[in-house]
Parts: sequence; C-alpha cells; structure tokens
Amino acid sequence: MRKGLLLIFILMFSVVLAACGADKGEEGSTENSESAEQASDSKWSEIQEAGEIVVGTSGTLYPASYYPENSDKLTGYDVEIIREVAKRLGLKVSFEEYGVDGLLSAIKSGRIDVVINDMEVTENRKKEFAFSDPYKYSYSTMIVRESDLSGIETLEDLEGKKHGGGATTVFSKIAAHFGAETKTYGNVANDVYLRDVANGRTDFIINDYYLQTLALKALPDIPVKLHPDLKFHPTESAIVMPKDASTLKKKIDETLNEMREDGTLTKISKEFFGGKDASKKPEADVKEIKGLDL
Repeated sequence: MRKGLLLIFILMFSVVLAACGADKGEEGSTENSESAEQASDSKWSEIQEAGEIVVGTSGTLYPASYYPENSDKLTGYDVEIIREVAKRLGLKVSFEEYGVDGLLSAIKSGRIDVVINDMEVTENRKKEFAFSDPYKYSYSTMIVRESDLSGIETLEDLEGKKHGGGATTVFSKIAAHFGAETKTYGNVANDVYLRDVANGRTDFIINDYYLQTLALKALPDIPVKLHPDLKFHPTESAIVMPKDASTLKKKIDETLNEMREDGTLTKISKEFFGGKDASKKPEADVKEIKGLDL
C-alpha cells in the first residue's frame, strides 16, 4: 500500500514538473519573440532618440550623389530621395562619405544607419543586409573607346580586357564573369574612370545606364562613348539597412510608397536624369546574364 502511494506521489510530482517545464518553455519562447522584436526596433529607436539618420554615400557618383561644380552642398537623385524620406519621418539627415567598397562595411560596423548610393539589390547582399523597396529601375551598359569600341562587339569579348571599377561592385563581378580583370579605384570622380578608358589604361567601364549617359554628357571632351549594342543585367536600386532593422525598413518603405504615389520620385528623377523617370521599369530590351552569382 505504501509503495502504491509512493508511486502515485512520484507520478503526480513528475506531472507537476512537466507542467512547470512547459510553462517555462512558453515563457522562454515569448521572451525570445520579444527579444527579436526589440532587436528589430532597436535601430529605429536609436534613430528616433537621436532625431537624425546617418547616411553613407560616396559623393562622387554623378548624378546619384555628387557635388556640383563650385558648390560644397551634396546633391543628386539618391541624396534628394533620402533627404525627403528623412523629412517625412521627422528626422534630420547627416551624410558620411565613403568609397563604394567601404559603404557596406560601414553599416556592419555601426558607423552609419543606411546606405544610398545606387546600390543594387542582389541575392548575396540580401543575406547580410535589409533593402528598402526599389526607388530606381535600370540596367547595365558599357563605356568604351570612341575610336574602336575597345575591340568589344559582344560580352564574350571582355575576356582578357581591363575593366575600371570598384573591387566589390556588381559591375566588377559581371566583368570577372566574362574573364576581364578590374583595375580598382578609391573614391574618385567620373573623369578619372573615363580618361583611363580613353588613354588605354583600361578598356571599358560597366555601370548603370542612367549614370553612364549623364557622365558622358557632363564630360563631352573625353573620346569615349556608350557601346551602341550592349544592354544587359536589369537592376533595382534600394536603400540598404542592417539585416534586423525591420521597423526602420517598414518606415522607409511606407515613405517611399507615398513619394511614388504623389509623384515625388518621378519629379526628383526627371530633375537629375534629363527628364527621364528612373523610378519606373525601363522598356528597353535588356539581356539577362545566365550563371552570374550575385
């Protein structure tokens, strides 16, 4: 009888322990969920508390982020977009300038809150960072020497040639995909890139269609041109944020959507892209590049 009572007591105690364990687990799960939510809110809370969003950009990428001649005020399509986003979110904005290769690492280190610098959305980048909804749609083109198109008729002709660009850019990865070597630069202006193609230090520059078109227009005396036959790799550009900044992403996406609907994105685009609307997908026949790991 005593053994029977003892066995019943042990079983009952085990049930109580199991129930307590279940309750604790549920609490732990709730706590984990709350921690994840707090982490997603921490960047937005930090920005709100400061009343300011710190933005990384290059300041040398015409017409996305640049200084007009004889001016010390940063401007450009990307710059004016983030200024308007900040204004609508009730924030001040400050800019930190980095070379293209240093922008993403500046987010990781916490030196800046976001990046806006015609930064393309790619699958590999999405593994490490959060992206806003796109504010710009485009595709890639190629600047070559005016006299002979740098000996390039197709993308396959890039093999063995020299490309001018940043080491970690999508454009350099495209060049490498076709067997070209990239000559890298620091944070230099467009004329340096273009003159190197003209004098033969490099053979071509892959970059965004809108940016290339306007860079050539701004520097008409350098004997280079857009390749007339090569349009490839459709792109989407977005604001880059820390991976877990979901609340910040939501706020920025909502604001960009307002700006799209009320025509602000179109207005800013036409101001900087010669009357063209880069906030909408282009109608050009653009070649996809198969097997490109981005």
